[in-house]
Amino acid sequence: MKTLFMLLLFCHVASTVKHSLKYFLTATSGVTNIPEFVAFLMVDEVQVGYCDSNIKIADPKQDWMRDFMKDNPQHIDWYTQRCSSNQQFFRAHLDALKQRLNQTGGAHILQRMNGCEWDDETGEVIGFNQYGYDGEDFIVLDLQTLTWTAPRQQAFTTKLRWDADKARSEFNKYYCFHECPHWLKTYVHYGRSSLQRTDLPSVSLLQKTPSSPVSCHATGFYPDRAMMYWRKDGEEHHEDVDHGEILPNHDGSFQISVDLILSSVAPEDWRRYDCVFNLSGVEDVIITKLDKAQIRTNWVSPSEFPAGVTGVVVGLLLLLALCIAGLFIWRRNNNSE
Repeated sequence: MKTLFMLLLFCHVASTVKHSLKYFLTATSGVTNIPEFVAFLMVDEVQVGYCDSNIKIADPKQDWMRDFMKDNPQHIDWYTQRCSSNQQFFRAHLDALKQRLNQTGGAHILQRMNGCEWDDETGEVIGFNQYGYDGEDFIVLDLQTLTWTAPRQQAFTTKLRWDADKARSEFNKYYCFHECPHWLKTYVHYGRSSLQRTDLPSVSLLQKTPSSPVSCHATGFYPDRAMMYWRKDGEEHHEDVDHGEILPNHDGSFQISVDLILSSVAPEDWRRYDCVFNLSGVEDVIITKLDKAQIRTNWVSPSEFPAGVTGVVVGLLLLLALCIAGLFIWRRNNNSE
């Protein structure tokens, strides 16, 4: 979905810390092997809660969130009720959309992302509430005008109906600017030791083959507010550089790669290049020199194979050639009968 899952780009300047509380809700029709309704609760891009139409109860996913639920048992009941009511809401709207668009079969997906961001220095709060259908933006609430925007013509009927429901829009506004930041601040307080930690990564130089770009790869850092770039003679270098996205690891940390294409770099100029990683809020940077001896690769030239290994490889290739030739002769004889 174009706007439900956004890549955050960070400028090379010190920035304030922004926290976020986001709900990702998904209803499906005609999709097998997954629940018909799934909901994720994310705090600072970390999954802290989950429910679906099969388990039907709110499931905390972080230790600090479990502690919060123990201290506030009514909260898990509230989330469980919300999971049930949203499941019914999404089921009804998905069925109505399919009927209106004359979609009698196939797989269809209705999604919503809503929540808020809070700047802990300025106090600024930004709210959002938007829907997607079958992988495309469908309808978005403008919290300033309290009107819905329909990027797709199919959503125009929904826009008219929801624009007329003033109570619904006012509730969404109140939630985004009052309830949401209240709970966000509460969650950040409970999870501060985890959410506000800073973990520096391990940085490696990787290369597939001698003619491939050299990838400066950082993994294991937290949070995801980080930047990495190549420098030449101490200045940020943009030519022949390919910036990768910040991606999540299975353990909740993050990784990123920045590639440098070496075709235009003379061997004697390698010493002029280095890779810089900087984690937001951390003064120290990690600088990795472009050094051939430090590049990790799985590529091995044929001349570097041991003699015994080379003989085995050649033997296997000859055997494969004989098998192919035999198969060709067998097919030719069969066709001539």
